[in-house]
Amino acid sequence: MEGEIKVSGAKNVAMKIILAGMLTPQAIHVDNIPLISSVYGTADLVRHLGAKVTISSDHTLTVIGNGIKNHIIPLEMGGIIRTATMVLGPLLHLFGKAIVPNPGGCRLGLRPIDWHIQGLRKMGAKIKYDRGYFYASCSKLNGVRFKFPKNSHTGTETLILAAVRARGETLLENASQEPEVDDLINLLNRMGARIKRIKDRSIVIVGVDKLTGCDYSIMPDRNEAVTFAILAITSTGSVMVKGAQKKQLQSFLTSLDQIGIIYRIIDENRIEFSTQKKFRSSQIRTSPHPGFMTDWQAPWTLLMTQATGHSQVHETIFENRFNFVKELIKMGAKIEMFHPKVNNPKNFYNFVWTKNHHLCQGIRISGPTPLHEGILNVADLRAGATLVLAASIAKGTSTIFGIEHIDRGYEKIENRLHKLGIPISRLTD
Repeated sequence: MEGEIKVSGAKNVAMKIILAGMLTPQAIHVDNIPLISSVYGTADLVRHLGAKVTISSDHTLTVIGNGIKNHIIPLEMGGIIRTATMVLGPLLHLFGKAIVPNPGGCRLGLRPIDWHIQGLRKMGAKIKYDRGYFYASCSKLNGVRFKFPKNSHTGTETLILAAVRARGETLLENASQEPEVDDLINLLNRMGARIKRIKDRSIVIVGVDKLTGCDYSIMPDRNEAVTFAILAITSTGSVMVKGAQKKQLQSFLTSLDQIGIIYRIIDENRIEFSTQKKFRSSQIRTSPHPGFMTDWQAPWTLLMTQATGHSQVHETIFENRFNFVKELIKMGAKIEMFHPKVNNPKNFYNFVWTKNHHLCQGIRISGPTPLHEGILNVADLRAGATLVLAASIAKGTSTIFGIEHIDRGYEKIENRLHKLGIPISRLTD
């Protein structure tokens, strides 16, 4: 396997930028948009409301929000699109009312939106929930001081989109500091917003009367960069990952250093990863940025099946993110689940812990272990990418079902990997 692969634009920025287009009647033009189902779904959502959205094959996006006339998102759209409830703030600014369903997306746990709703209520919205819908109304959203009980990437963005045109100043404390949040902030500031991160987890938003259009290019997807890096390390050959940025991948690169993986940083936008037959085991615990990202733990688990020794992964962000493990075990991986010992788990874990919690939050991996072919089922986006990597390094031919999950976050992954020399093809039913 040899060659160069380009990382797409960040999924978790592209989706939110489409929503930002609702906040101005002027056009926003955005480059580096990934052509994936999550982006197309979010575009359909705002088109349903009346906005004009154009996504071109050259990875450009145009949103014009001057035609929005509808304040209701149908249940069938919200059930599959995670950004559904994020339109609450923009719709409240436009109409003083909104009706939106519970959001969809990957089922990694309960993923409650309680904090989104609490923040909007504190800003002056009246919100009730009935039969799958949130009914919201207000005369005007007002700036507030709101502290998130735990890290919430989507919650932070939801309140930013609501506060940017609210009356007065909003202070978000314990806010997410993921780079994708800052990329959204940069776009909004380009549109005329007044948003500033005053320290790592504190964001100040001064509401403005109007926003304008702008041109913007979004950051590369760091999850894709990690996926392709691990593919290169576990396969044969070397791959130049264009769009792998050291500043966005520091905790991942540090973890590679600790296990003895050698890589080559070419410049600020390219890193070369090569196959290595021997590397050490690791102890990984996921955490919010700048820690080891939860989206990286599934491909990292695959990497550890090829490491020498006994590794552990402790998932602290979501309560149900090891659904890919049974698929790797089918392929010969030696992995066992366990309950890590944690003092005061209610405060330790980022999800809502209850005393009835029964899911294992840790896994132990023994390696190195050769993998063989399997009939595999995908349960979520990152698990799906991990199973594609596993099938790429396994002996024999594997068949993977549920690839619609992969399509949510990886653009034409089979074409891109095929160009690197991996024998992969998509089968039609």
